[in-house]
Amino acid sequence: MRCQLAEKLRVYICSIFNQSCTLCNEPALPGLGLCEACEQELPWLAPGCAVCALPMPGVLCHDCLLHPPPFTRVEAPLAYGFPVDALASRFKHRRQWPLGRLLGDLLARHLCHRFDEGLARPDLLLPVPLSRKRLRQRGFNQAGLLAQWLSGPLRLPSQPHWALRPQHTQAQQSLDFAARQANLQTAFALAPAARVEGLHLALVDDVMTTGATARALAYLLREAGAARVDVYCAARTPRAT
Repeated sequence: MRCQLAEKLRVYICSIFNQSCTLCNEPALPGLGLCEACEQELPWLAPGCAVCALPMPGVLCHDCLLHPPPFTRVEAPLAYGFPVDALASRFKHRRQWPLGRLLGDLLARHLCHRFDEGLARPDLLLPVPLSRKRLRQRGFNQAGLLAQWLSGPLRLPSQPHWALRPQHTQAQQSLDFAARQANLQTAFALAPAARVEGLHLALVDDVMTTGATARALAYLLREAGAARVDVYCAARTPRAT
């Protein structure tokens, strides 16, 4: 607990007082840990599938057309390429929380813009959970932190304890699309206190690759009575693998 409090204080101090660009150390834009040049050179996600946000020409990708997912749409500002892949990895695996905060700020700005354009606002944010084993190994849930950082600027509550991952499964990064789906068939559950019926929910995660995790969780939520499920993530892979 003391370690987590110290980390949170460090993130706060960096967010408030660090006026240098996270990537090049040049003066940063006000309220964002990036300079104007680095912000413009980020791999912004190109227009793509209207449901899963996979960059591609046309309205719907092949998978969403043939197998419509239980979520309504994916919102992601960035493509998972350099330097976003390095930022996400260092945030998740090296506990460099200010880098995660930067990704959260970019996602928050994107969502605020989309809400202004008419995107339906959810009732609450629901971070993708980790298993107890993975949480002990990592020390924190990166999706939980992102949801926490989104909650303030979006003025949306977060429910970090409603979705559970009672079974420890193999890491998704090492699996192909079919194996990812099979790996998650019984991975998630809802806490007894979860009340999702009739709600519009937004799942929060750092990166979306094949969408298998989002499909599994969204299916569980829709089966429990959720009216709509969206997915908010900082980055989307350019293609499903």
